[in-house]
Amino acid sequence: MPVDSFTYLPRSFHAEYDSVLDPPTEPVWAPLDTPIADATIALLTSAGLYLADTHEPFDLERERRDPHWGDPTYRVIPKTARAGDLAAAHLHINTRDLVDDPDVALPLATFTELERDGVIGAVADHHYSFMGYQDRALHEWRTTYAPEVVQHLREDHADAVVLAPA
Repeated sequence: MPVDSFTYLPRSFHAEYDSVLDPPTEPVWAPLDTPIADATIALLTSAGLYLADTHEPFDLERERRDPHWGDPTYRVIPKTARAGDLAAAHLHINTRDLVDDPDVALPLATFTELERDGVIGAVADHHYSFMGYQDRALHEWRTTYAPEVVQHLREDHADAVVLAPA
């Protein structure tokens, strides 16, 4: 099933983004070769979460100056992170809700329960947070940051990634 990136966007956005997006013509799918009960699962969120005491927030000031730009960098969230450790930087969603209950955007507590109950093999040691609003061409994200995260996921032996969009 093709993904319609414009389903929830105003029609006026279509022309602006049509020229830079090259959507896949076939569904993007990779079979899970490892049984889920043995799989190591990593989480990826587009909510702009970061560790409040150690990470720099995502660059909201630049986005305010240039509304077509979004910070393409990412933050590594360890599996030991708890709700009180996290903050959120995002101009397009209500970050108060995310700080109150980060499990809605990075379900570490839920996946830890799944691991404990034997539903999944393990929760990966590291998880990744981006700010979902990106420059429409996604150049830096595609060429630099996404490949870095893929490499980190391989090093962590993650069998699958669950995207928790904001």
